[in-house]
Amino acid sequence: MLDFLNRHLMHPFMAWRAGSAHLRHLRALERTQYDSPEVIRERQLAALKVQLQHAWDTVPYYRAAWSSAGVHPSDVRALEDLETFPILTKADIRRHNRALVSSAYDVKKCRVKTTSGSTGVPLTIYCDEPAMQFKAACTIRSDQWSGYRLGQRVAKVWGNPEYRHFGLKGRLRNRFFDRAVYLDTLNLNDERIGEFARAIRRHRPGLVFGHAHSLYLVACALKKGGVLDLRPNGIVSTAMILHDWQRAVIESVFGCKVTNRYGCEEVSLIASECEAHNGLHVNADSLYHEVPAGGKVLVTDLVNRAMPLIRYQVGDVVVPSARRCACGRGLPLLERVEGREADYVVTPAGNLISGISLTENFANLVPGTAQMQIVQESITQLRIRMVAGDGFGDASRAKVAELVRDTFGAGVEHELELVDAIPQEPSGKYRFCISKVAAERLKELSA
Repeated sequence: MLDFLNRHLMHPFMAWRAGSAHLRHLRALERTQYDSPEVIRERQLAALKVQLQHAWDTVPYYRAAWSSAGVHPSDVRALEDLETFPILTKADIRRHNRALVSSAYDVKKCRVKTTSGSTGVPLTIYCDEPAMQFKAACTIRSDQWSGYRLGQRVAKVWGNPEYRHFGLKGRLRNRFFDRAVYLDTLNLNDERIGEFARAIRRHRPGLVFGHAHSLYLVACALKKGGVLDLRPNGIVSTAMILHDWQRAVIESVFGCKVTNRYGCEEVSLIASECEAHNGLHVNADSLYHEVPAGGKVLVTDLVNRAMPLIRYQVGDVVVPSARRCACGRGLPLLERVEGREADYVVTPAGNLISGISLTENFANLVPGTAQMQIVQESITQLRIRMVAGDGFGDASRAKVAELVRDTFGAGVEHELELVDAIPQEPSGKYRFCISKVAAERLKELSA
């Protein structure tokens, strides 16, 4: 009953109160997802032309970069014509940040996204409110492919829960509206996983959502504790590669298929599996993607006018597909995402910390961080490799020491190593968190 009331009364009321159009967008997206690939590409081309002209007219960076490259929005008559335009890198965003913001928008009124991303490079992205609402609708649509329905409880295996940033208001919203149950991946141990398992059993969420390996650890803990009666409507795995052996354990414990989802903070949802679980549908309503030779995906945000990201090199390697999914949706497919992986680190107390959550916090909180990699040499020794950017200094070193102490305890030492660059893996990505001692702890939890 609560799920029904939340879906049909509370969500529409809260959307009306906030002036959000995301539910209206959701209804439209649910209708158009079965359009033919040709119709979807036509919509993408129309949206791309509008975005390119907007960027030319109002974004200083693009006008200068495209003029230098000898290209103009009017050159794009087909989606493939975008290939002649310059690629936008993470370094470009860091170096020219405000020059990438449209003069038609006041950044003080925009949503601010800060992320270290999957490559440890901290970025600040500005997004206008209408774009955020549309992106929210796209994400809800893909989440519902898992079997979950809007309004149901969600159990989140995630670091640094967002509602905590909003004090009492955030806690009240989460308790009475979002009704999310969290397991914070910044501090994973047997006791916390056990508490989370009991919360799942008590609240019976419709969706379990989290980092791929964190979901795997939770599934192992549930299996070990004999908790095999949990049956959510859906499970959504994101942020890390979902290995087949992890998927098998998660699905056997929860009795539910895992929906693999791919995205990044900069553009939100990029692609997601549907109920067929055979490839990932690209979020073509919100972005246009390209996969040049080598597989390094480029995305163009079609809806964020405040800070358009055009031919943005996310840093991930993907395998494209020309197949049409058996589900009947006309949205394009990726076969799989490669090259996104993160180690856990283990504290002297035996607790696990997600590498994604750890690097996200360190990179965003240390002034002057251009790029970062954390290596756990031993249970009491960390090596922190950092590419220093503007603003790096004594305060940065002090912040690193503070974060290490607060996260790991006074008994853990660290060495801050300033480097010119952090080497990539053969896949084109690099491991932003490496532990040489966590494997044994992970084996204990999954045994």
